[in-house]
Amino acid sequence: MESVIDLDWSGIVSWLQTLGISLAILLVFYFLAAFLQRHLRARLVARMEDDLLANFLSMIFRLIIILIGFMVVFRFVGLTGVVSGLLAGAGISAFVIGFALKDIGENFLAGILLAFKRPFKVGDIIEINGIRGSVVSLNLRDTHIKTGDGMDVFIPNAQIINNPLTNLTIDGFLRYDFVIGLDYGSDYRKAMSIILETAKNVPGALKNRRKANVWISDLSASTLNLQVTFWVDTLDDGPGDMEIKTNLIIEVLNALSQAGFNLPGNIMELKNYQDNPLKTS
Repeated sequence: MESVIDLDWSGIVSWLQTLGISLAILLVFYFLAAFLQRHLRARLVARMEDDLLANFLSMIFRLIIILIGFMVVFRFVGLTGVVSGLLAGAGISAFVIGFALKDIGENFLAGILLAFKRPFKVGDIIEINGIRGSVVSLNLRDTHIKTGDGMDVFIPNAQIINNPLTNLTIDGFLRYDFVIGLDYGSDYRKAMSIILETAKNVPGALKNRRKANVWISDLSASTLNLQVTFWVDTLDDGPGDMEIKTNLIIEVLNALSQAGFNLPGNIMELKNYQDNPLKTS
């Protein structure tokens, strides 16, 4: 009886030792993967200047290191043959699991395509399926963007691949416009000149190759409408886009008003023929 108890105790001790060593191996590989991921990411960012691709590749590298750690643990505990047998006879299981995880695999492959094709980078403003926001990160399954009102949206990578994507800031420049109505009979060319000169003095509105422009957009019932366009540099740390647009509109209105231009609203004209009173019910 005592020998049986000794045998059982020895088996428990051996099992605990194996479990402890296995956990230690997994922890070593886990922290090693995290360290190597940070190191690889820093090297890739220095060479590519692209945080998005560097983050994605370093994430995949970390996952590979962790998987190697699991393989080492399986070999240590003597499950190499079992794992090989499972892999050899996993045809039907792989099909079932692959079908069940189809969306995950599709998003993963789409993430790889996005990482190498690079239709956007971290900080770009993109719009897809009516959702507009700034790119925060590209993950194995989804892309994280932050909308203008502060909401965090996680879009599956497959949806980005399969739907039209608009990158509003791929080169750092964005155009805005607004319409101003002038009274008929005004000096239109002088008004256009005043608008262009005013736009040059508004901080944030570009003045060189992508400078402000103005042209007649249409003839409405009450006004001759001028469309004013201007460009901003989204990579500039100066005033925000909407602040620049607000300042430009205010300055243009003040300049036209000081120059004596009338900026009327909609005018309704009532005609009374033959001096007869209007009949009302």
